[in-house]
Amino acid sequence: MTSLFTTDPAILVLEDGSRHVGRAYGARGTTLGEVVFATGMTGYQETLTDPSYAGQIVLQTAPHIGNTGMNDEDPESRRIWVSGYIVRDPSRVVSNWRADESLDDALERDGVVGISGIDTRAVTRHIRSAGSMRGAIFSGDAAAIDPEEQLRLVREAPQMAGQNLSAEVSVATAEVTPARGERLGSLAVLDLGVKQATVNNLAERGFEVHVLPQSATIDDIRAIDPVAVFYSNGPGDPAASDQHVDLLRGVLDDGLPFFGICFGNQLLGRALGLGTYKLPFGHRGINQPVLDKATGRVEITAHNHGFAVDAPVEGEFDSPNGYGRVEVSHVGLNDQVVEGLRALEIPAFSVQYHPEAAAGPHDANYLFDRFRDLVVADLDTRRSRALDHREGDK
Repeated sequence: MTSLFTTDPAILVLEDGSRHVGRAYGARGTTLGEVVFATGMTGYQETLTDPSYAGQIVLQTAPHIGNTGMNDEDPESRRIWVSGYIVRDPSRVVSNWRADESLDDALERDGVVGISGIDTRAVTRHIRSAGSMRGAIFSGDAAAIDPEEQLRLVREAPQMAGQNLSAEVSVATAEVTPARGERLGSLAVLDLGVKQATVNNLAERGFEVHVLPQSATIDDIRAIDPVAVFYSNGPGDPAASDQHVDLLRGVLDDGLPFFGICFGNQLLGRALGLGTYKLPFGHRGINQPVLDKATGRVEITAHNHGFAVDAPVEGEFDSPNGYGRVEVSHVGLNDQVVEGLRALEIPAFSVQYHPEAAAGPHDANYLFDRFRDLVVADLDTRRSRALDHREGDK
């Protein structure tokens, strides 16, 4: 175990040349990525194990992190995915009966380089003004690297825009979770960085959940005879995921009901013919207010995205790719960003946030029920058509 009282140095370097000196936390070494901030006051274990954070150095705006340790029940995936971790005050002790290890030990085990003891509020305010940017953490011996060399390494790192990271986080082979309760049918989930809480919520709605690799083809999807298709959250730039857009168009052309969240929302937008763009500093946290335009209800939601769909937030519009009328179903109240899409002539909808929301809030959990209702209605329609066809043949 690495002592939290270490005097090993660490330095956070941003691509604009700003530097923040602190103490090493987690693994020692060098890590590069896009520096972003997450505003959640709780749920750091779910944040760290969310595959959507691959390629990003995450700064926690909550000042005190690590007091509940890490446990074997709450991970959202098989490992910690953040490229680096920035905290102000790591907890000196673990004080929760569910903990199996300390956060510091978990970071070290998964090779995650971190930094503590810096003014995270100052860094957050800087990113809010200047936008998310590339950065690096140099800790231990790496902190002694020449400052000019450190800055060069940061500026030569790839931008998040243009990166396709789905292959890094997706399963290699299909995984099946049985339906809980009455089985509705097989559901094809394209794993772009899916979270375990999402799989659990879908299984609880009666779906036999088939989590498919991001490389799956339309034939792979058809082979399981699904009642619907789901696109998960995930890291990277939606503009760099042409294969997933083409696959989704095949799904829509087959008439299968579709639900997408986060990255899946952006890819539905692209499949419908809309564009996407990078946000200045993104939405990351569990306190984002979103308006459901259909009900007028405001939901407090969990977010993790740096890109958004470019679409008119008022009124209906035609899908440029020929899928009929579409509307923006949800809008972010902080900045009027598109937070959901609903196709009006095909069974497809999506939201930009996380309705599974581990470790909360749960305002948007109803969306899994809405998806189930959509699938049930579609199955009823198909059965009715089949019955009418048989009656017509008599």
